Amino acid sequence: MDPVDQVGAPFKDCCVHLLSGGLRTNVLSFTSRRVAVLALLVLGAGVPPLAEATADNDRPQARHLVVHAMVANVSENGPYELTPERRALLNTIRYAEGTWKDGADKGYRILYGGGEFTDLSRHPERVVVKSYASAAAGAYQFLPSTWAGVAKELNLTTFEPKHQDQAALHLVERRGALKEIDRKGLTTKAMARLAPEWASFPTPSGNSAYGQPVKSHSELASFYNSNLRSLRNQLGA
Repeated sequence: MDPVDQVGAPFKDCCVHLLSGGLRTNVLSFTSRRVAVLALLVLGAGVPPLAEATADNDRPQARHLVVHAMVANVSENGPYELTPERRALLNTIRYAEGTWKDGADKGYRILYGGGEFTDLSRHPERVVVKSYASAAAGAYQFLPSTWAGVAKELNLTTFEPKHQDQAALHLVERRGALKEIDRKGLTTKAMARLAPEWASFPTPSGNSAYGQPVKSHSELASFYNSNLRSLRNQLGA
């Protein structure tokens, strides 16, 4: 049985473990992962990766269940609520842009070309020359000029993951795709609206708007739908 579905110690005992410093090792003794997530958020501790919270690190589920990739319906202190549909969209953008990294948070530190940076206090603004020169960075591969504009609009003071999430959703809304995705999921119409923002998203003809490598409609829809199911399962929906 997956540890998420196991029924462990009573809730009051888990709270004692959490408050006494057993934060990571006792998460899974909650009756559900959802309760653990909510409790950790209330305690202000953040949500630890499940890979660190369980002794069975060999399970794929444990390795892939991480903080930002699989947590939805929480506030990131920004204008955009993180619903399962929106989190699945963000994860799909990461998948398309090559920063998914099995959902690991290091995807927020990826430079164009696959290198990594460490300082999340600001956009790195580092030009990398591969097939072409680009200073794109982060989970959603923001160009410095794009990031500067969105950060100013949303008053984002760092380049940390929660701010990257909010900025990406703001770009989705500006492209007129957020309501479509909220109502119907990642449709072909929504992908077409996002294609001018992310070169890896297909236009209606299936090509990139910028002549770059592109994911197909079916591949992105499949990833989105699978990810959305996992998110809803996490929330017990």
